[in-house]
Amino acid sequence: MRRAAHRTCWESLRLTRLENYWEFPAPPIDPATLTAVGTAVRHRHILVTETLRPDGTRPVPGDPDHLPAHRIEPHHLVVWAARWYPVAYDLTDNEWRVSRVDRLHPRPTTHFATRALPHPDLAHFVMSTHDRGDTPAVRQCTGTARLNLPAHIVARWAPGGSVVEHLDTEYCRLTLGAWSWAGIAGILATFDPEITELHPPELVRACRRLTRRWAAVADTESLGPSHERAVPGGHGLPPDRHCRIEGAARMRQGSRMRQL
Repeated sequence: MRRAAHRTCWESLRLTRLENYWEFPAPPIDPATLTAVGTAVRHRHILVTETLRPDGTRPVPGDPDHLPAHRIEPHHLVVWAARWYPVAYDLTDNEWRVSRVDRLHPRPTTHFATRALPHPDLAHFVMSTHDRGDTPAVRQCTGTARLNLPAHIVARWAPGGSVVEHLDTEYCRLTLGAWSWAGIAGILATFDPEITELHPPELVRACRRLTRRWAAVADTESLGPSHERAVPGGHGLPPDRHCRIEGAARMRQGSRMRQL
C-alpha cells in the first residue's frame, strides 16, 4: 500500500529539467548493458565485448569500423562525469583497459579469478587514462587544440565529453564541445600550456577576442582602482562589483597563444 502511494506520488510530479551549461551530460545507457557489466563485476564473469559506435549502433563484419570482439575481466566500475567506466583486464591484448559501458555490447561467459589491480587509486587510474573510448559531447560548438601537456594529465582535468589524443610524451590533442567558442577557449586556458593548432577558425577568433579582453583588464589593473569603470563589459557597475582576475598581467605578458 505504502509502495503504491509512493509510486503514485512520483508519477503525479511535473518535472522540468534545466540544463547546466557547465555540465557535459553523458548519453543514456542501455539498462540491460549496465546490468550485464555490473553483474559481471560482482560475480567475476569474463565478458566477451564488441565496441559500439558513438551513436550506439553495432558494426557488423564487413563494416570498415568493425572491430573483433575482446575477452575482458571486469574488476571494478567507476562513475565519473555521469559516465560509467569498467576497469577491466583485457585477455585479448593482455593489458588493463578503461572503456565506456555505453560503448560495449557485452556477453557474460566463464568465471575469472581475482587479479591485482593496476593502481591503488582506481579513480585516479580512470581519470588519467586518455583512451577511455570517450567521444565529444554534442554541443553547439566543437573545437580541437594541441596542448604542450602529456595526455594523462589533460585526461584527468578535461571535462566529461571531451577526447584526449596522445601525440607523444609531451603533447596531446584535446577535442571538446561547449555552448560557445569562447567557452572552449576558456576551458583550454585553464590548462595554461602552450596551445597551437587550433581548429576551426571560429575558435581561433574567439581566442583572439579573449586575449584582447584580458589585455584590457591587465591595463586597467595597472592603472589602479579609479579606472575600473573603463573595463569593457563593466556596464557602469561600481568598482566593488567587478571581479578581480588574479594574474591577469602575467597572462598578458606570458600569453602562449602567440601562434594564433
